[in-house]
Amino acid sequence: MNQPIILRETPDGGCILPVRVHPGARTNAVNGVHDGALKVSLTTPPTDGRANDALIAFLAERLRLPRARISLVGGATSRSKTLCIAGKSAAEVHAALDPIIRC
Repeated sequence: MNQPIILRETPDGGCILPVRVHPGARTNAVNGVHDGALKVSLTTPPTDGRANDALIAFLAERLRLPRARISLVGGATSRSKTLCIAGKSAAEVHAALDPIIRC
C-alpha cells in the first residue's frame, strides 16, 4: 500500500514538502514515500550543503520550476528536510510527483 505525501498549503499559494534524503547514492532518483515524506536519493555527498543544493536542483527539474522557487526551510543538516515550494499548490505538486513515485 502506497503512503501519501503529506503536503501543506502556504498562505501565498505555495506548499510545504517534507523530504527524506539519501545522499551519496548511486543515482539521483525519487524512491517513493517514507513516513509521509518524499524519499529522494542523490549522488552528491552531504558536505558543505552540496546535497541541499542538489536536492533543490533535482526537484526544480522534476517540478518544472526555477530553482529560486524552492527553498529549504528546515533540516539543513538532517536527512529529513522541509522545502517550501512557491508558485505551485499542494495539488499541483502532488500531481507532478505522483507519476514519478508510482514508477
